[in-house]
Order: sequence, then structure tokens, then C-alpha cells
Amino acid sequence: MRLTHSIQPVGVCVQVHLMYRPYTGRFPFTSPHSPLNAVVFLLLLFSGACRTKKTWPVKFSEEELRKRLTPMQYHITQQRGTESAFTGEFTHHNEEGTYTCVVCGAQLFSSNSKFDSGSGELNKGWPSFFELLKEESVTLSDDFSYGMHRVETTCSQCGGHLGHLFDDGPRPTGKRYCINSASLGFQPKDAASESTTGDEAASSSVSNEKTDL
Repeated sequence: MRLTHSIQPVGVCVQVHLMYRPYTGRFPFTSPHSPLNAVVFLLLLFSGACRTKKTWPVKFSEEELRKRLTPMQYHITQQRGTESAFTGEFTHHNEEGTYTCVVCGAQLFSSNSKFDSGSGELNKGWPSFFELLKEESVTLSDDFSYGMHRVETTCSQCGGHLGHLFDDGPRPTGKRYCINSASLGFQPKDAASESTTGDEAASSSVSNEKTDL
């Protein structure tokens, strides 16, 4: 499968065409000694995630985010950081409810899709989910940081970094959304129900007022 990645090292946008071969750890040019291998390796290494320029629907100023978020939350969501394994608030969290984006509050995952990612070498140490609450709630992009290929997950509303997506999850999706706890907020099931009821009541009230007019 031929993929086209747009990478932007030191402010210059370069289109690199390559044949993606998962798990080989090699660059797929015909000659193993091709100088293009070295060039592409350096471009991918220093480019990090291959994001296209996009205007996210929800925007916040840096000043506001630094005031509202903790240093860890800011580092992870805005600077694509990663918290240490097993240290996150939601790693072993089992309460029923909805996991949201800590930056903008967008709903991302249901507690019903959260699972234990295993133990030993299989235990990744971060909250794991096998499906999204809504398909469009998360944006995927190629990430070549640290000299390897991964799929980065970001909030589709504000562009906040969440974590990465892997293909070693449980059925029925086979997906594992490996997410930093610091990127998440949580809305308990009861609170979510009350919020929905309140919204419906407000909507009904507005509707009645319009009818009276």
C-alpha cells in the first residue's frame, strides 16, 4: 500500500512517498544502501507526527491553557508528552461514565469500552479503550517520533494530544486506544444523566416560550 506523508522539518514541507511495511523496521527503497534511506530517516526522526495544518473547531490561547491545566496536562496535550506508565489517575479507574478531553470537554470514550491491557510485557500502563464514543471524536495522524511509526490520536475538537492507537486490542474492534490519563477528564454516569435531563428540560422550556410567542 502506497502512502504519502507530509512532513515539516524546520518549517519546510516535504512530501515523502514510501511503501509502508509494518513491523520490518526498514525503509522500503529498492537498494538497502540508497542514500534516500538516510535522508528519509532523518526527516522522519526530526519531524515527529506528520500532521497537516488544520484549524481546529475549538481554540484556546496559550495563556488560558497554562492557567487552566496542570503542568502535566499542558505538557501532554499541547507538547505531545507522555506520562510515566502506571502513574495516571485513570489507569485502574473502573467507575461508569464518560471520558472527556481535559482541554475542551469533548466526549471521547465510554467506560464500557475501557479494558485492562494485560500484565507483564503486555501491560502498557495507560488507560486503554477498544472503541470511540463517536467515530469523528478523535483524529488520527502518523507519528514517526523516536525513529518508529505509530498512529497518534488527537481530540478532533481542539487538537489536544491524547495518545496512540494500536492494533492489538480485544474484540470486536481489535483496536487499543492507549491514552494518557492527563489528557482525560471524567463525567460519572449519574452526572451525565442529570446533564442530559437538564439540557432536555431547557430545550423544552425554550420550545414552550417560542410557542407562546
